[in-house]
Amino acid sequence: MEAKLFEIRDRGTFIPALAVTISSEDGFLARRGGFGKAKSIVLVHLQDGRCSFDPFHWADRTLSTSHNYIKDNWDELKSSDVIDVEFILGETAEKKESESR
Repeated sequence: MEAKLFEIRDRGTFIPALAVTISSEDGFLARRGGFGKAKSIVLVHLQDGRCSFDPFHWADRTLSTSHNYIKDNWDELKSSDVIDVEFILGETAEKKESESR
């Protein structure tokens, strides 16, 4: 397992999130939980506690898009990166900068 924190941004939206990888390689409990060899990403919305390993569970564009992006780009992302949904979807030409800067 590996964990990273992300700043998820969208139009008028700021979501601090935690993402954790999980697979059957993480042991008995992960296997019993239904996780296979492929790495899954559990995304946790840190402000309200909602979480899911299914990007389509969220039923909103911000979390679904960011969850898929994190899953597809896990190895290139580092903790504290900004996940900018408008930029990912090509709606803006420049990626948002972190509010921490």
